[in-house]
Amino acid sequence: MRRFLDLLYEASGWAAGLSMVMILVVTMLQVLGGFTDLYVRGTDAYAGFAMAGASFFALASTLKRGEHIRVTLIIQRFKGQARRWIEIWCLGAAIFLTGFFAWYAWDMVYWSYEFDSRSDAMDASPLWIPQSMMALGVTILVIAFVDELVQVLQGRDPSESDLSAEMQHTE
Repeated sequence: MRRFLDLLYEASGWAAGLSMVMILVVTMLQVLGGFTDLYVRGTDAYAGFAMAGASFFALASTLKRGEHIRVTLIIQRFKGQARRWIEIWCLGAAIFLTGFFAWYAWDMVYWSYEFDSRSDAMDASPLWIPQSMMALGVTILVIAFVDELVQVLQGRDPSESDLSAEMQHTE
């Protein structure tokens, strides 16, 4: 299971990277189109869709690598069991909130597909496609938070994930 989860987080990170490359490609297409008077419909919308993909696919990967911004101002003041219980509470709250977000993101995808909602841009792309990237990214984040909670319940520090340890050894 550990190997599958690490591959999932790594794939999510790669999807974020590919989305960033898509932003570059679409932006370059827009710039080149300005020089050649060639306009490709929907490029601004596609850049926005890729931005959403880059943002949401990066969430789980950065969490598992220990690169998320964490509010440790209060947590770092506690030691031992008190700190462990605060970590458990924080991870439980994160699971609840991101789970809620994931539920409604998939609900939005469903209704956008059901009603054939389209982008307001000139290309009129189906909205369920970029919304799926958001929903999938936040769902993977929920899985990552559950993974972190399991690690804390097993007595490990949440920042001691396998990916973050691997990154520290390669630097």
